Amino acid sequence: MRQQAPPVVDVAAGRRLPEAVIDAAIIWGVKLNYGEPTPQTQARFQRWLEADPLHPLAWSRIGTIKPVAASGLPTLGHATLAAAERLHQDHGQQRRRTLKGLSLAALLGLLGWQLRDELAWQRLLSDASTGVGERRMLRLGDGTVLVLNTDSVVSIDLSGERRTITLCRGEMLVTTGSDSAAASKRPFWVFTPFGKMQALGTRFVVRLESTRARISVQQGAVALHPADGGTSSIVYSNQSSWLDDASVQPAPHLPFAEDGFSDGVIAGQQIRLDALLRELARYRRGYIYCDPAVAGLSVSGVFHLDDTDRTLQFLLQTQPVSVTYRTRFWVTVGPQKNS
Repeated sequence: MRQQAPPVVDVAAGRRLPEAVIDAAIIWGVKLNYGEPTPQTQARFQRWLEADPLHPLAWSRIGTIKPVAASGLPTLGHATLAAAERLHQDHGQQRRRTLKGLSLAALLGLLGWQLRDELAWQRLLSDASTGVGERRMLRLGDGTVLVLNTDSVVSIDLSGERRTITLCRGEMLVTTGSDSAAASKRPFWVFTPFGKMQALGTRFVVRLESTRARISVQQGAVALHPADGGTSSIVYSNQSSWLDDASVQPAPHLPFAEDGFSDGVIAGQQIRLDALLRELARYRRGYIYCDPAVAGLSVSGVFHLDDTDRTLQFLLQTQPVSVTYRTRFWVTVGPQKNS
């Protein structure tokens, strides 16, 4: 768990700039100074500037720094990453303080270079992560329990007047704690690239996809707030919703339990075979191809995630399908072959 660093003071303006605001300005610097920002990105940046008086102050310190030359990114990025990796096992507060001490130009260079492999720096600056096929349970100081699913990255901050979890990648199951050690129970927020959500005493799953997040509530309720200021909405127990930059939309129920991964299984009734294989593929490196001829087969049961090859063999034994390993990383599930 990371302790919050002291806020940065803008002496000229007499304003205190929180760490989160400085971080956001750095990310905007990367987005606008590297590559070719789209009109949509520029519009979102303008909305961010106007959302809080502190944002222009932070940007005045970040946005005017000359970007590192592209030719220098590999050397600078690798040198900065090497220095940061040596701190990866340090206590969270010390790691953040030292990373903040790296020159801003070097950090921008690192982020610009690592955008080719975004996950590398996501994991470096996170508080917890999982690899492909790995799951991990975290018990936090406020009593909250997080279960990270395969290939997931989170940052955690329980030090302020509100508790915040940032899901940077992947999927997690959240069971909020009572926060009994605090003088009064603090609000619990989850941040994603598509918006934020406030837990209202609850158990829920958040899953990131390429353009939106899926929120499934098992107990209690969650208030969803789109990143670009669209209409907020509350999701109640046994409901699911999509959250994107601009809106909240109802999401259809899945044919399997959305929190089943916390028990290491995909469990459900009448699951289309192609849907089951897409889900199973998240827990192994490589690709599972489902032939359209068998995609619509309906399967039911409890499918274990710790050994995906065993699950594929179970399908071979119980369904009219064939399973062909072209390589270790390429599996094809097709019609049953005639003997």
